[in-house]
Amino acid sequence: MQKIDLSETGLRAMNKMLHGQSEHTNQTTWEIVNPKGSHAIACGLDAPIEVTVKGSTGYYCAGMNQQATVNIHGSAGPGTGENIMSGKIVIEGDASQYLGATGHGGMIVVKGNASSRCGISMKGVNIVVQGNVGHMSAFMGQSGNLVVCGDAGDALGDSCYEARFFIRGEVKSLGADCEKKEMREEHLALLQQLLDEAGIDADPTEFTRYGSARTLYNFDVDNAGAY
Repeated sequence: MQKIDLSETGLRAMNKMLHGQSEHTNQTTWEIVNPKGSHAIACGLDAPIEVTVKGSTGYYCAGMNQQATVNIHGSAGPGTGENIMSGKIVIEGDASQYLGATGHGGMIVVKGNASSRCGISMKGVNIVVQGNVGHMSAFMGQSGNLVVCGDAGDALGDSCYEARFFIRGEVKSLGADCEKKEMREEHLALLQQLLDEAGIDADPTEFTRYGSARTLYNFDVDNAGAY
């Protein structure tokens, strides 16, 4: 394991070391200590490495991630995993607002709660939250899956497209064009797969599926009040 003390190495040098990894690296496991809430830790990774951050992080940790697994042993600041393309991010604590924004692929797991706008404009990422999510989560969600083992705040899935939302607890309110959906066998199987991958023990039959009512795809004057 390669260990980096961020208080000594500095953010720029640390990220440069991680970016120097390639498909054929033998330095596959890294540990970062003393993050002290620094921003942009482990951003732009594109190698099959595993990075563990021992502490809480600031803005945009693991943004634009590809291939790598990033473990955060603390809580994560706003924009963690923004534009993730592949790989996995696991947050042991809570996540701040707009977690996984515009994420195209990969998985983000939150062992605590996630704040507002979780999964905003998600484009294929899978997000699994063991606790609750805040208001406007999955706003404009285009594809991918948001799994919430707790409750969801106001305006869940507002103006969503084809993303799927599985909520075990209560939903304070649904956003424009988001509705309750039938939970069929293929959805139960998909949800079980996501929970297994996230390492969360929960019964898929306890969840409710939500998604787009498909009334806002094209402008229709009869639906003007919903815009």
